[in-house]
Parts: sequence; C-alpha cells; structure tokens
Amino acid sequence: MKALRFYAPEDVRLVDVPEPECGPREVKIKVRNCSTCGTDVKIKKNGHVNITGETTLGHEVAGEVVDVGSEALGGFSVGDRVQCIAAVPCGECHECSRGWMEVCQNQTSVGYQYDGGFAEYMIVPEQVLKVDGLNRIPDNVGFDEASAAEPFACAINAQEQLGIEQGDFVVVFGAGPIGCMHIRIARGVHKVGTVVLVDINDERLKMSADAVHPDHVINAAQEDVVARVMELTDGRGADVIITATPANVTQEQAISMAARQGRISFFGGLPKNDPFIKADSNLIHYRQLHVHGANGSSPDHNKRALEYISTGQVPVKDLITRHVSLDDVMSVFDIVANGEAIKVTVEP
Repeated sequence: MKALRFYAPEDVRLVDVPEPECGPREVKIKVRNCSTCGTDVKIKKNGHVNITGETTLGHEVAGEVVDVGSEALGGFSVGDRVQCIAAVPCGECHECSRGWMEVCQNQTSVGYQYDGGFAEYMIVPEQVLKVDGLNRIPDNVGFDEASAAEPFACAINAQEQLGIEQGDFVVVFGAGPIGCMHIRIARGVHKVGTVVLVDINDERLKMSADAVHPDHVINAAQEDVVARVMELTDGRGADVIITATPANVTQEQAISMAARQGRISFFGGLPKNDPFIKADSNLIHYRQLHVHGANGSSPDHNKRALEYISTGQVPVKDLITRHVSLDDVMSVFDIVANGEAIKVTVEP
C-alpha cells in the first residue's frame, strides 16, 4: 500500500509499504480521510521529539473498519465508520485519574509513536481502544468532517477552561482552520457577542472571514491591534482572547488588550528555540486576568466534537476547502504553510 513516511527532517516520502496486519487486540481501518495541520509542516521540517524512527505521518483520521482483532475492545464490526483520537492518554497516571487526560504524562500519539493516517490502511492500536478513543461517526457526518473532529476537540478543550459567558467580547488571533473553529464554537456553543479575527495576512483573513463572518477583522501588520480592540470596546478591553498562532507577540498583545477579569488562552505553542514572552505582570495582577494553557484534547473532547458537528451546532464542512488525493499528498505541506486553504484533507 502507499504511505507517507517520515525518515528524517526534510526527508518525507510517499512510498510503497506492506499492508499492515491486524493484531488480536487491534482494529484495522481503511483510511477515508486524514486531514492536515501546521504540525505536519513542522514535523516535515524539524522532526519531532516523539518520532524516533521511520513512521507514517497523519493524525486527523477517519475511516472504515475492515478487520477486528479477536480480543479488541469496543465491540467494533467490519463496516463501522470511525474517527480516531490523535493524542493517546495512558488512562492510569495521576493526571488521567483526575480526568485530565489531555495532559497525561505518559501520552503517546497516532502519527508519532504509532503509524498514522496518511496511508491506505491504518492499525488502531490497543492503547487507543483502552481509553475509548475510536469513535463511531454519526450517520449524517461525512468522513472528511469526522477527520476535522480532532483539531475541533482541541479547541473545545481550550474554550471549556475559559468560563466563556453569553455576550462576551472575543478576539481570536490566527485566521487558519483552528481560528475558524474557535469562532464557530464560541458562537455556536457559548453564544458570545462581538467576535474579532486577527491575522497578518490579508488573503487568509478574507478567506476565513468569508467563511465564519467575524464582526471585525484586523490585520495586525497594518494597524495597532491592541489600540483597535480598545477602541472597539470603549477602552474596556476584550473579555476572551485566544492566540491560535505560534507567535510570541500575540501572547503579549493578548495580555495588553484584556479587560478586567479577562480570560486568555495560549492555544498556539511557541517555537522551541524562542518560547519566552515579555509580559506586564501588573496587568495580570491588577486586572485579575486568567491566563490558560491549552494542550491537545481528551477522548471525551473528540466525542463532543462529533456531536456538535452532527447536530449542526458547529458546522465544519465548509471549512474543508481543499481535498487532495494520497498520490498528491506531498503538495499539502506547501498548501498549509502558505495558507492557501482553510482546511486541507487527504483522501487515500
């Protein structure tokens, strides 16, 4: 079968490999969609600490069950339509026992320690099944939509920490797919008020704004984003700010523009070689700000994402603006890096 294999930084190839066999405690799926994100671009360029050898990339996976091991958990049958979690908690550590599976200290991941979904077939390992991480896709949800449930789940994790209230003034940094999903969740689930989308790329701003219709867009390369938000809020500041971009300056700006009792999500991780920001601690102190990290998602977040998609509460179909065949999978890295689409999905 064909699979996109990582060998080393800048050495990623579509190659022919043997079709995997299903073990007694595993489930084998025919991959129907594996969507892409900025992390795939980073892995191609720099590798990843959790990828220590040759592996098949791709972690936003949906497909159809074609084989079930005799001892596999979950009661799956051939023909089931399923979505797989990406981050796999152990289910046993202190964090997992407290219900904090998204920060499991023993976490492993599909497309890292386990072969991922940029392939014709994929094995769902026992570790995924042990934590109920293989989800049946609702009948009214397509494979492409289901593959978007994983990043959607990460956005759900971030927002549930923020105590978002109806009518809140929300600023989202980053006009990529995650930024769009954050806006959809904030409106569809939390019923927020004014929403502002911020980016430094006019084309990406327009493409995303045409899809999710923020109340205001700001090109932070052309105007002072903090001053503009203060102007829009009559000097009060934003109630909720989500930095869905790996840029240090956005985190600094988020603190500067936050209203009293403001809630901030540092959603996008910063570059490993430049992870520090300069923050006015007095703003955090005197405005009583709440600054949250957000790391991945839990199996439950994935289930909720599929539910929101199925009910139409948070649609994602229109955010998938590019479908690419597995034969052309190498093209997705430039498409994602250049911001030429909102969400790109690969279809083996």
